[in-house]
Amino acid sequence: MMAVHVLVVDDQAAIVEIVRDYLADAGFRVSTARSGEEALRQVRSITPDLIVLDLGLPGMDGLDVARTVRQTSGVPIIMLTARTEEADRVVGLELGADDYLVKPFSPRELLARVRAVLRRSGAVALDDARPLVVGDLVVDPQRREVRVGGRDVEMTATEFDLLARLASAPGRVFTRRQLTEALHGVDVGGRAIDAHVKNVRRKVEDDPHRPQRIVTVHGVGYRLREA
Repeated sequence: MMAVHVLVVDDQAAIVEIVRDYLADAGFRVSTARSGEEALRQVRSITPDLIVLDLGLPGMDGLDVARTVRQTSGVPIIMLTARTEEADRVVGLELGADDYLVKPFSPRELLARVRAVLRRSGAVALDDARPLVVGDLVVDPQRREVRVGGRDVEMTATEFDLLARLASAPGRVFTRRQLTEALHGVDVGGRAIDAHVKNVRRKVEDDPHRPQRIVTVHGVGYRLREA
């Protein structure tokens, strides 16, 4: 079995070196890029299994990289951000990033998040692997596929796990904390959950601005409307 291939993108040489060495010691195959343009070239040439992406890149920044990658790929993305970039973190999550880590961070925490995101992208999220059918929405945990009205819908690993949790109990209200737990315990925070729900709505709702499937329960969380 080939080692999981991680692309690390950061313009700071010290961070790239530390992250590269730590992930390599943990058994990952690691490639690196120091700019957004170089990152996109690497994505096209090596097809990584996961991208660790700094948002504060010079020139083509991390948000532009994530936006471009998401046009053609659902590869998991973990963003690295500065504490002052909260708005950018929300935008990044809305673009389809799976998780984020605030600088300064410990390599051990990054490794834990890499492993958690990879579990979500390659493993069945629910114990019951039968397809979940809610009206014309079908969520297949075994194949990790989503269909709406017979058409296939591409989703990131995080988006799939979120929708699968909601579809596991149509009509039930899930708090943001419960939805975070559905993401294998990765603490993405309430605003991040809201951003992921927004992404899912864009893909499964006829009108994402007036959602009919995923309903907001104000002050509590979200529920998937029963068929």
